[in-house]
Amino acid sequence: MSFLQPRPDQPLVIGFDCEGVDLARYGRLCIMQLAFDDAVYLVDAVMGGNSLMQACKLGLESPYVIKVCHDCKRDSEALYFQYGIKLNNVFDTQIAYTLLKEQHGKKWVPDDYISFVDLLADERYCGVVYDEKEEVRVLLRKDPQFWAHRPWTVMMKRVAADDVRFLLRIYERMVKSLTELSKWRLSVRSSLYCQCFCAGDDCFLGCPLPPPPERP
Repeated sequence: MSFLQPRPDQPLVIGFDCEGVDLARYGRLCIMQLAFDDAVYLVDAVMGGNSLMQACKLGLESPYVIKVCHDCKRDSEALYFQYGIKLNNVFDTQIAYTLLKEQHGKKWVPDDYISFVDLLADERYCGVVYDEKEEVRVLLRKDPQFWAHRPWTVMMKRVAADDVRFLLRIYERMVKSLTELSKWRLSVRSSLYCQCFCAGDDCFLGCPLPPPPERP
């Protein structure tokens, strides 16, 4: 499988997300979702533990595997501090959406970011209504340990899968509309997203930032 053993001659694009309890440095990563063209895999970090997560390390760190996700900051933080995994080569749809607006003349405003539910509903990129996400938010407020419970309920599996199953469709539509300069900015900003909560005494330096595109 090219995700577990990445190769430069077999580039790959996957959807990616994580769920957990207070997902961050000191929380607990419970599920990692990986969406491929033909299947969605739910990686159970609670039952599989470190050995299962380490099996995914090469793919998550590989420059040959594009990880499409929405707001990767906390996911990256959890992976780094809990498993020593440096998330790399991310296409962050939250950043891409902002860049596409900038291409059409709208200035960037701090903290003006689109939610994943609103992005899914945007017909230019997906056009899917995701009401169940709000139901899960209500459940999480009542039970913060929601994602740590085992065995998984039908709802847990469905929502975890739905969080990634449309990411490749969104990626395909976004990448066609991004200019080369915007793609470079996306790569830089996504890399900084991966690192922004990982600074410390053993600072996550990540991979070198890509050089800017040549001017035409």
